[in-house]
Amino acid sequence: MTESILAFLFGLIIGSFLNVCIYRWPRDLSVVRPRSHCPACEHTIAWYDNIPLASFLLLRGRCRHCGARIRVRYPLVELLTGALFFLYVEALGPGLPALRDCIFAALLIGLIFADLEERILPDEFTLGGTVLGIVFAFIVPVPDHTAQALLWLAGHEPHGLVQSVAESVMGAVLPAALLWSGGWLYEKIRHREGLGFGDVKLIAMVGAFLGLRGALVTLVAGSMAGSLIGYAYILATKKDPKTYELPFGTFLGFAALIASLSTERILAWSGFL
Repeated sequence: MTESILAFLFGLIIGSFLNVCIYRWPRDLSVVRPRSHCPACEHTIAWYDNIPLASFLLLRGRCRHCGARIRVRYPLVELLTGALFFLYVEALGPGLPALRDCIFAALLIGLIFADLEERILPDEFTLGGTVLGIVFAFIVPVPDHTAQALLWLAGHEPHGLVQSVAESVMGAVLPAALLWSGGWLYEKIRHREGLGFGDVKLIAMVGAFLGLRGALVTLVAGSMAGSLIGYAYILATKKDPKTYELPFGTFLGFAALIASLSTERILAWSGFL
């Protein structure tokens, strides 16, 4: 439990940094300079006003200098990151598997909120995350055996490190190609873009961490949630479905978080295991 609590506190700090990335990367700004400042009055934020969760509560959600409201996204990202870090360490214990899943969760949280606010999925999260997922495959086995089965049918029998890396690479490439093909076909039929390439890179990142099955579970669950919730939102707000840009990456991100926690249970419930 001590390790899990420490992971929660560390997650709050990471969440605070993610908030900087979520705001700056879609705007092509550096996350190093300048120091954190209020977007309204541009006054530099003192360290005691930048403590995760605590500062937001003490300031009652407003800037100390100009009184502008601080977005609720800031404490939400910090709390969500801390909670997920706690869950992974509590479930897996301190070690490389928990570290991998914590990094994966942090990447997803950054993507979820960047897409929700700006409809942008920064390459720093997607492409950088794909590379990290493949690198982790060298030291932490990818929780999948689909690539092994497919390669066995082709006459190859990978084991150990080779199998893990194969699961990661195949998990990144195949679902991304499937999603890109669907978007390409939609554009040819409807003569308008229906899918951003950022979503393709996001699913590649998910596959690099979770393997092919985890990426496909994410794709199916995210698509269903996006269709149902997105359609309901369009009806409720009376937006034009032809012009409204659905934050599909947000739905994929949440689906990937759920898949990382319970892919085996989802597949077993659906009858695939």
